[in-house]
Amino acid sequence: MSASPANADQFKALRLWYTKPAADGMNEALPIGNGRLGGLIYAGISHDRVVVNEDSLWSGDANPTGDYDKMGAYQKLSDIHIELQGQDNPQDYQRDLDLYSALSHVSYRIGDVNYRREYFVSHPAQALLIRYTASRPGSLTGKIRLQDAHRAVTESADSSTLLIKGAMPSSGIAYEQQLTVHAEGGKLSKDGDALILNGCSSFTIVSCAATNYVMDAHKNFHGDDPHSMVSKQLHAALAKTYEPIRTEHVSDYEKLFRRVLIDLGNSSSELERLPIDERKVLAAKEHDPGMEELLFQYGRYLLICSSRPGSLPANLQGIWNESNTPPWSSDYHANINVQMNYWPAEVAGLAECHLPLFHLVDSQLSNWRQATAAAKEYARVDGKPVRGWAIRTSHNITGGMGWNWDKTANAWYCQHYWEHYAFSGDKEYLRTIAYPAMKETCQFWEDHLKTLPDGKLVVPNGWSPEHGPVEDGCSYNQEIVWDLFNNYVQAAQALNVDAAYCRQIAAMRDKLVTPKIGRWGQLQEWMTDRDDENDHHRHTSHLFAIFPGRQFNVTTTPDYAAAAKKSLIARSDTDDVREWSFAWRTALYARLADGNAAYGQFRQLFSNRNSCANLFGLHPPMQIDGNFGITAGIAEMLLQSQSGEIQLLPALPDVWKNGGVDGLRARGGFVVSEQWKNGKLTFAEVHSSIGGTCHLRYGDSKVSFATQAGKKYWFGPGLRREK
Repeated sequence: MSASPANADQFKALRLWYTKPAADGMNEALPIGNGRLGGLIYAGISHDRVVVNEDSLWSGDANPTGDYDKMGAYQKLSDIHIELQGQDNPQDYQRDLDLYSALSHVSYRIGDVNYRREYFVSHPAQALLIRYTASRPGSLTGKIRLQDAHRAVTESADSSTLLIKGAMPSSGIAYEQQLTVHAEGGKLSKDGDALILNGCSSFTIVSCAATNYVMDAHKNFHGDDPHSMVSKQLHAALAKTYEPIRTEHVSDYEKLFRRVLIDLGNSSSELERLPIDERKVLAAKEHDPGMEELLFQYGRYLLICSSRPGSLPANLQGIWNESNTPPWSSDYHANINVQMNYWPAEVAGLAECHLPLFHLVDSQLSNWRQATAAAKEYARVDGKPVRGWAIRTSHNITGGMGWNWDKTANAWYCQHYWEHYAFSGDKEYLRTIAYPAMKETCQFWEDHLKTLPDGKLVVPNGWSPEHGPVEDGCSYNQEIVWDLFNNYVQAAQALNVDAAYCRQIAAMRDKLVTPKIGRWGQLQEWMTDRDDENDHHRHTSHLFAIFPGRQFNVTTTPDYAAAAKKSLIARSDTDDVREWSFAWRTALYARLADGNAAYGQFRQLFSNRNSCANLFGLHPPMQIDGNFGITAGIAEMLLQSQSGEIQLLPALPDVWKNGGVDGLRARGGFVVSEQWKNGKLTFAEVHSSIGGTCHLRYGDSKVSFATQAGKKYWFGPGLRREK
């Protein structure tokens, strides 16, 4: 028995496709990546261009003072230029990105010759590959150039290989990229910094790149020169032919991507015939289930492509960047943006894609501890050493930070450590990685919370990003520290350690000032009741306790949930709302059990105001957190597990009348599939990966049952148990 909403053929529709090349920079280029290497495909006809990124190529240094200029920025690596002769009057042009296989294509016809290209970045091979073919032998003539983004001279290692190398003057990060061309038929030669194709029938480009960056503060984040690694990777790729590398790439990618299937209904054939740049505009105005499925799966695709074990975590632009001065430095913004990047990781079946975030944070801690201890904001009045660490709103990959201390960002990062355990039940991970980070952060807040005259505890001099004054007890700060303390207590109990300290933190949790309900029924953003009903600010920071937190919910704290909804409705004006704002609000409405309102926020992402032609989020400018956040928001509409029970279809909107989802994950180590018809649950499957008791709810129906690891359990309408 299976709850799969569709078979593998459904994935064939998961395709971004267009009838013209990219013209508006990275807002139209198609993204490919393997976690560490990224490519933006512009797909011109006579002049093709691929922007190449390597995730650790950063300017800046480890200066912890908050000097944004010294923090540096994520950098572009290079451009691959492919220029072809005889490309006049093309017909039937199409370019696409297939989310099922992580392959991008270009096809067109000139006269009676059909031209085709294929692009991908292989995780197993750690290489970018581009293949050009033509239906008539000898039809490919032109040249290939590799252009460094930092003005290094392109070298020719031999008649088929180009090489660039250099070092960032501020960070000292050294980089190298090698590119080799294999041509079939015709002739390949060298002319200065270009490789010349003459009368070829097909050719394949293989490129590898790396830096000397290592995630180790004790080595000042610098390792060996990258030349040996790049050469080794390139030689290994060249030892194979194209097809085996392609097959291995697709297999590796599909192991992650195919974990989750989703079916939200059928789109009209008229909509399905439209290219994505046209279709998405209509999807902002009318129901288009196929586009909605595509946007959900696009977030999963982008996370796989920009965050894999061994890579850095996804930044403000994921891994893709065409500029050396990108917006907001393409950094890690810790007041929601990097966290939103990882909201879908656990629930959408990509837990291993979450690991780079923990690895980066762990690697930065020694620098961040020093910066915190040196900061006047965190000086200990009792003369004792400052324990723990804090971070500013933005940071880089070498310990450096940008503007404005975000006091509770340390605790928000710890939520991700906890969630990875909550979904997996991996106690070894909890004991060795998550628990130490959580305990140290609890110690920081043990030292820095302020006691009010009534004995209550507040975060002093906090801020509700990016809104309002700096003052004590901002709801955002209070809720995040509550979340940290509550998760820590559960972690200590799960490991059966530190019982006395666990009791101390539980007592402090219960003394934290709880946000108030204000004069117009709203959840107050500050201790002072100053919230304005006409304030339509893009941030909803004070609603953290609804999502991604779990302090308030419609079942156990209905008054607070109702107040949160009042606040959310008051901020629904779109003048100051951004793509990531709509993603967050989708998840918030889902947690508030209002599926129709959640759907209304979700559909805003299709507007040209909020997304690019290639479906990247548009702040503006381009920003990727909304792509990840909306995947998580849709998942929350279909499945929730934050309150100790698995809720099936908790916020199903009316427009998703019939459908199914297969493979969403729930806390407690469960994988859940659901089917529904006429808006009602018809079937559910629960797969237990670690055993334990499962508490399952659908509407007013509830069932609890013991599970065994590796077993599946099936339920029909009304949670009727099926064999």
